Amino acid sequence: MSVGIFNNIAALYAQNNLNTTQTNLRNTLQQLSSGSRINSGADDSTGLAVANGLGANEAALTQSARNATDGIGLLQTADGALSQVTNLLDRAVTLATEAANGTLTAGQVSSANQEYQNILAQFSKIGATTNFNSSAVFSATATNFVVTDGTASGLNTYADTVGALSASSVGTTAPAAAVTTAITNPTPTAPTASAGAIATFTLGAATDTIAGTLQVAVAGGTAITSTLAAGTSIGAAVTQLNAQSTFSGAGLVASQGTGANANQLIITGPVAATNTLSLTGTSLSQTVPAGTTPGAGVDFTQSTVATLTAASASTVLTAVNAAIADVAYQRGTIGADVNQLSSASAVASGEEINLASAENSIMATDYGQAASNLSKYEILSQTGISALAQANSVQQEVLKLLQ
Repeated sequence: MSVGIFNNIAALYAQNNLNTTQTNLRNTLQQLSSGSRINSGADDSTGLAVANGLGANEAALTQSARNATDGIGLLQTADGALSQVTNLLDRAVTLATEAANGTLTAGQVSSANQEYQNILAQFSKIGATTNFNSSAVFSATATNFVVTDGTASGLNTYADTVGALSASSVGTTAPAAAVTTAITNPTPTAPTASAGAIATFTLGAATDTIAGTLQVAVAGGTAITSTLAAGTSIGAAVTQLNAQSTFSGAGLVASQGTGANANQLIITGPVAATNTLSLTGTSLSQTVPAGTTPGAGVDFTQSTVATLTAASASTVLTAVNAAIADVAYQRGTIGADVNQLSSASAVASGEEINLASAENSIMATDYGQAASNLSKYEILSQTGISALAQANSVQQEVLKLLQ
């Protein structure tokens, strides 16, 4: 091996290794002092991206749990107010029962009516003045409570309706049930048409569904049968019919009306002078979907129950008992919504904890490993400096050759 002084290869190796050791030592000290394994994107870019995403999810879930808790607070405020309404109704039962007794004088019945009027006024006051965060609690419109993990697919909206409260609506009733009726239009046999016969089935509303058997014969030909399952919308019926090969093969076209006629299912036959449409065998029904909003409660502003007299006491008593049942239904609905939001809050909190654990496993410093690395890099730093000094001193040996 030749001896030279232009490049000290041993020193370069020692310096390079020492630089690497010093970098690792700095990173280890930073991890130990910050408690975080990743202090910059250079440490672990992928891990940092995952951890930041998890942090955003955690923030959304933490706020979602608060959203659900706020919703529970609003609903519990309504429930507390309704408990007082029940107390007032119980008193109204006493007054109506008392007024029905024939031993009371007209003045005594009038006194009972005065208290009854105060009770009716109190219903409206409770409904108008019960607020949560400056918002009216008793409203017929739904309040949306959002629970999400920060992603579009993880967003859930709970639309809860407390219901109105006033003397004209005490309590709420169950939403309207679905109603199914036969479609009687057009008549079973469509009239003869000179060109392109059209059969139009008109439903009550565009949101109604259609079901049953549609049997159409063109120009006296073989009847084409189509079966529509329960719950089929007008748009879905149009798609199903036009996709049926025998239906389209006969020149038939199904369509939905537009604008004010969006509640119509239209069957159009092929345009020809001899074409007619026969609907013999057709048996269709329409269904009005079940309602989602609770109905109004008892109206105490009606003339038959607006005033408590000996003559109206029985009617008032019946109305008050109905109102007690309606308030109980309303409180039951609110209770179910509270339980739903409590469950959503618990799920959000549990998911937030799991995500925090996952983020911690990515970001947190493993102090056992870091302490071991610190010891290793400190020793390597010392040996590296010593090796660099030795490598530099080797060059001095060249001078001995020149002596």
